[in-house]
Amino acid sequence: MQLVLIEILIYLMAAVVAVPISQKFGLGSVLGYLAAGVLIGPVIGLVGSETENLQHYAEFGVVLMLFLIGLEMEPKTLWQMRKRLLGLGGLQVALTLIAVAVFCIAIGIDWNESVAIGIILCLSSTAIVMQTLNEKHLNRTDGGRASFSVLLFQDIAAIPFLALIPLLAISSVQTGVPEADAGEVSGWLRAAMVVGAVVLVVLAGKYLTRPFFKFLNMSGLHEIHIAATLSFIILIAVVMELLHLPPALGTFLAGVALANSEYRHQIKSDISPFKGLLLGLFFITVGASIDFALLFSEPVKTFGLVLALMVVKYFILLGLAVLFKIEGRDRVLFTLSLAQAGEFGFFLSSFARQNFVIPSDRADQLLLIITLSMFLTPALFMIHDYVTRRLVAGPAKPDDEIDEHGTVIIAGMGRFGQVVNRLLMGLGHKTVVIDSRASTIERMRRFGIQGYYGEVDRPALLEAAGLSEAKAIVIAVDDPGVAARTASYVSRNHPNVEIIARAHDRHHVYALYAAGAKASVREVFDSGVRAGKYALSALGYSEDEVERLATAFFEHDRQMLAELAELWRPDVPTEQNGPYMEKAREQHQKIAAVLRTQLDQKEKALEKAREKERRTQEREEARQRRLKQEAGEAESGGKNSGGKIETAAE
Repeated sequence: MQLVLIEILIYLMAAVVAVPISQKFGLGSVLGYLAAGVLIGPVIGLVGSETENLQHYAEFGVVLMLFLIGLEMEPKTLWQMRKRLLGLGGLQVALTLIAVAVFCIAIGIDWNESVAIGIILCLSSTAIVMQTLNEKHLNRTDGGRASFSVLLFQDIAAIPFLALIPLLAISSVQTGVPEADAGEVSGWLRAAMVVGAVVLVVLAGKYLTRPFFKFLNMSGLHEIHIAATLSFIILIAVVMELLHLPPALGTFLAGVALANSEYRHQIKSDISPFKGLLLGLFFITVGASIDFALLFSEPVKTFGLVLALMVVKYFILLGLAVLFKIEGRDRVLFTLSLAQAGEFGFFLSSFARQNFVIPSDRADQLLLIITLSMFLTPALFMIHDYVTRRLVAGPAKPDDEIDEHGTVIIAGMGRFGQVVNRLLMGLGHKTVVIDSRASTIERMRRFGIQGYYGEVDRPALLEAAGLSEAKAIVIAVDDPGVAARTASYVSRNHPNVEIIARAHDRHHVYALYAAGAKASVREVFDSGVRAGKYALSALGYSEDEVERLATAFFEHDRQMLAELAELWRPDVPTEQNGPYMEKAREQHQKIAAVLRTQLDQKEKALEKAREKERRTQEREEARQRRLKQEAGEAESGGKNSGGKIETAAE
């Protein structure tokens, strides 16, 4: 028991240390998990023989991932995807299978073994690709959707592949393998069992889960709901395993059946943490299972085969991208994201070995090729990011010659810079607009707005734009480094020019402040304050209270930033900067006190106004009483006087 706990601790600590480091350097979580596995496995040797057994449990993360993907896929959505699902996915699988098989036959491998190798290597990694697409928010792009279509077809294709692999086995006469027993299940019966299991999963997901989860919700215990959901998924996985089918496929179908259920969101929130943890564990076991002894015995041959596989897949995907008119950045994403082998290859390799289609030494080599190709996948996404940035930036060209000066220079013509420019131009002020994206300048000119292409942090370009005569410069570029360099040059050489800089967040504000830009505008702060005002109105605060509270918050936050900017150190992590953290805690308490004081002042003002109104009303009532009393006395005196006159007259 103690040994098991130590092993669990090793795996968890490896993930906790490696993944944040990988994320910090922009490498993604998948590479962090893989590197953690390599470190604790082949490099240090903290884990060993148990990795293969643990990988079988960790693969349940892939099962859960496919289930969650199915939850997002309504049947009508699958029907809408049919062209890409069958076209892109079908052609990719078929062409890659044929290419790999032909290559294997050419180097002297038997045809049946070559086909089996083609089946194993034509698949890609759903786990790595989908995880990375989600992290980079690329799953909704056209390239991401095309990649998902191929991955989905590959997962579905695993069923016929499992049926085909035993047919590729060399006859028992050649291998000495005993023929099937008479009592063994026939092929037709097995096919019927497979179809029956799939139908049963779909029907159970569609008709039994709703009353089942409705009954569970009556208990009011969230943990029971989680346990029931996991039991449902595990049951489907067990049924699939008994039929020698990929469990992930069965859970995917169950997820599709539940896609229209009112419990879909609750189920998703229950399962997501387990999926993330087990999927990370799966990536660690992949890294830990790399056979370095086999790799070092034939390193050139092994890496050559890995690169050959990825290059073949790349060109097949490139041809399909052209055929299906996937353009630009989406084409780059589609071709690079699917060039590796996949986790289903582990299952198919073992299955082919068990059915004597592939010898053990060849299966071991295939497992190494699959693992290394998966390990290289994050590098492919890094290449995608680099190529995408180059595509966005466009081809290099010389800076434009600026032949006009303005009172305000606007460096960067994105959404932020456009708003400022429209405001100033609307009031008749002359602006000079500079942007490092040629496509942006060309688009502006089509709208009749003059702009100039160039790198905004180049001193010569700024001087040519009339910086020495300008009253202000608005720095609205995306790159924080470029913004800081531009602000630093302007503040040092033209201190009379007001610097208004766009900032991404607080830390960018501090960097700009240190560079000399005292007036920085966080791009989401004003919209956040405005949303907060709407929230206060919804809570019943008066219009006057909302405006006063928002103004007080804005002014105090600006003062806070100036104080914190003096304590910020770029070379010290924020949480390790003691004076900064102490001042931040102090300011959080102070801003709460400021807002409460605003409300207290309002209450005191209202109380004072009510008191004044009460006193005024009391004075008015006293005056009315006096007038009434005086009128009564006058009337009484008149009657007495009249009586005396009448008596005298008589």
